[in-house]
Amino acid sequence: MRIAQVAPLYESVPPKLYGGTERVVSSLTEELVAQGHDVTLYASGDSVTNARLMVMCPESLRLTPNSTDYLAHHILMLDQVFSDSSNFDIIHFHIDYLHYLLSRRYGLTHVTTLHGRLDIPDLQPLYRNFYDMPVVSISNSQRAPLPWVNWQGTVYHGLALDNFVPCDAHGKYLAFLGRISPEKGLDQAIAIAKRAGMPLKIAAKVDRVDQEYFESVIKPLLHHPLIEFIGEIGHAEKNDFLGNAYALVFPIDWPEPFGLVMIEAMGCGTPVIAYPRGSVPEVMEDGVTGFVVSHVEAAVKALERVPQLNRRAIRQCFEQRFSAPRMARDYTAIYERLVRDESRALTLREGIPVGRANDPAILHSDEVGAA
Repeated sequence: MRIAQVAPLYESVPPKLYGGTERVVSSLTEELVAQGHDVTLYASGDSVTNARLMVMCPESLRLTPNSTDYLAHHILMLDQVFSDSSNFDIIHFHIDYLHYLLSRRYGLTHVTTLHGRLDIPDLQPLYRNFYDMPVVSISNSQRAPLPWVNWQGTVYHGLALDNFVPCDAHGKYLAFLGRISPEKGLDQAIAIAKRAGMPLKIAAKVDRVDQEYFESVIKPLLHHPLIEFIGEIGHAEKNDFLGNAYALVFPIDWPEPFGLVMIEAMGCGTPVIAYPRGSVPEVMEDGVTGFVVSHVEAAVKALERVPQLNRRAIRQCFEQRFSAPRMARDYTAIYERLVRDESRALTLREGIPVGRANDPAILHSDEVGAA
């Protein structure tokens, strides 16, 4: 298939540091290429891919010091994508709803993976209007605020199997990885570590919007001998950070759409201690890949049971459920169905002979009605 992947421009694909969506887009793009598809990636110029790269800005916007209006670059990208649209069988968007108006007017075959939270009141009227846009969820729980939209399926994230090497030995510290914000529960992770008497290493970034929260709430908690703040780390450092940990703590306080860090830990064979919000009960296998708990005391008790877990079994779960090949197969099935459905609709609308409905020369002709 001829597939376009349209990535956010905030981070490179894959990201140099933090960037869950961009890492998933990279894994999907590379696996689709490996499976023989003709893939074009729209992304920042510092992206690295085996697909055809369409450079939409010189480098990732978050790492560009003089870039302040991120939306401007995304609008320019959309103009390019839609100018190129006849080159593709399907366009896969990862930029939320920015393209909906154009997609509806152009009548393209497309799909959008929704990577973020959907329990935002402002999204209700938007999706009431754009109810027909074909979308994919990254967990079933993510759908709860918008159960009536045009869901095409749930596709759990997947990563390349060689991205992580499992570690058999239980480490001596707890790990917290990701982003520092109220909903990510770092204050809870610190409380768990102190209560358990275990070191906690924090590898996390602080966005500008969360700087005040970090300064007023988190920073005072860091002045403790058990707590070590490392800061933001890149993918190359994750394997050692997660693989050498006793467990990853994931005490979230929000409806997490997926939680990529959970499967990154699983790829290293590292158990996860997580609160049961959002996607956690779907991603975790309680008692196999870690423990799902509801509060600090339960987390401390779960840590005592971590040595009972088999780190090889955790890695096996990652390989079976969260690999890039599995993710690519799931998306390809959705692509094929959407292309097939659009071909049938085009046949009915334009009176194209059924036997020629999948002919690219017709599907992408400016004179399709004359066929």
